[in-house]
Amino acid sequence: MKNYIITLIAIIALIGCKQNQSDADSDTETSMRSPDTTTEVVGPDPDITPISHATMILDWDGTIIYVDPVGGEKAFEARPPANMILITDIHGDHLNLETVQAVADNSVPIIGPEAVGDELRSVGNLKVIDLYNGDTMEQDGFKIEAIPMYNLREEAKKFHHKGRGNGYVIEKGGKRVYISGDTEDIPEMRSLKDIDIAFVCMNLPYTMTVESAADAVLDFKPKVVYPYHYRGTDGLSDVEKFAQLVGQGNADITVKQLDWYPTK
Repeated sequence: MKNYIITLIAIIALIGCKQNQSDADSDTETSMRSPDTTTEVVGPDPDITPISHATMILDWDGTIIYVDPVGGEKAFEARPPANMILITDIHGDHLNLETVQAVADNSVPIIGPEAVGDELRSVGNLKVIDLYNGDTMEQDGFKIEAIPMYNLREEAKKFHHKGRGNGYVIEKGGKRVYISGDTEDIPEMRSLKDIDIAFVCMNLPYTMTVESAADAVLDFKPKVVYPYHYRGTDGLSDVEKFAQLVGQGNADITVKQLDWYPTK
């Protein structure tokens, strides 16, 4: 009986040693594993070329995007040809059929609201894509979301009613760019998230005051904001005041100025 008890104790001790060695091996294996260092790779910022007022060219990782091309063929001389065109509204400072025909053939996707699409389809063989408020599409590696743009003040609602025009959020490589189009400080703007670069309009009587624009920017907190589309019936809006208001409200938002009116 004594020998049986000694043998049993020895077996238990041996099993315990094996288990301890197994745990040690497991700990060693865990410590030798490479830590999870996966991080999001964020792409480069687009290069921005202002043409005039609402018209610009984005060179984004080699893709050339024309936004609201107006000004005729001459305005785009010596510029790289468009791979994609975004148009926000039917008004003449955003849509000019002669300019579009000069800078695009039927291989270039032209993205806009239905009202713009109807105008473009009236002139012939263009690659027109309708995008409605709130909808999202993929094009050439970009995610493009149509954001509503419209007036809030009663006296201004005749200029832009909800559903006719588009603002845009364009996204690629973790970068998000917002183009407001003609709008006031609407809830859909104020609720935007994770915007890296924003282009925000401010001109009376057609869009909004610099105060309203600054207040909206302080709500959605883009990393960088460019005032654009700031010529109204009484001249240029006070974009310096806009920058001051934004800076006073949130020093983490960078306001950058570009020359949208070279001939003024």
